[in-house]
Amino acid sequence: MAHLTGRWTVHRVLRDLATGQEGTFRGTAVFRPAADATHLLHVEDGGLTWNGVTGRAGRTLLLYGRPDGTADVRFADGRPFHPLDLRTGHWTTRHPCGRDRYDGTFTVVSADEWRLTWRTTGPAKDQLQHSVYRRADRP
Repeated sequence: MAHLTGRWTVHRVLRDLATGQEGTFRGTAVFRPAADATHLLHVEDGGLTWNGVTGRAGRTLLLYGRPDGTADVRFADGRPFHPLDLRTGHWTTRHPCGRDRYDGTFTVVSADEWRLTWRTTGPAKDQLQHSVYRRADRP
């Protein structure tokens, strides 16, 4: 959790493998303690370009740290998303969403960079998202 705390730039490439469409997200991610200090807030904000149109996009996730250095990631409304364990610098996880499946791979490149890939498969989606997070400041 301490490793993630701070401000990061985010560059994400999104691909719809069924249609061949591609888009990008460029913005920031801030990981900061919540007001009640029980978890970290992960707040992303930026611009999403899809089909040549750019609009504002963002999301908020909650990270609840465990004593062993791992975390439970939840959506902003508190629903479970996935476990997270960056202690070895590499983590894979799976999140079922209806009949679709999200397979995630987290890779720590250095103290100032980590990467996240989500591969989504199922009847509603055939997508790939690749994100690069680079530290914008030191906590």
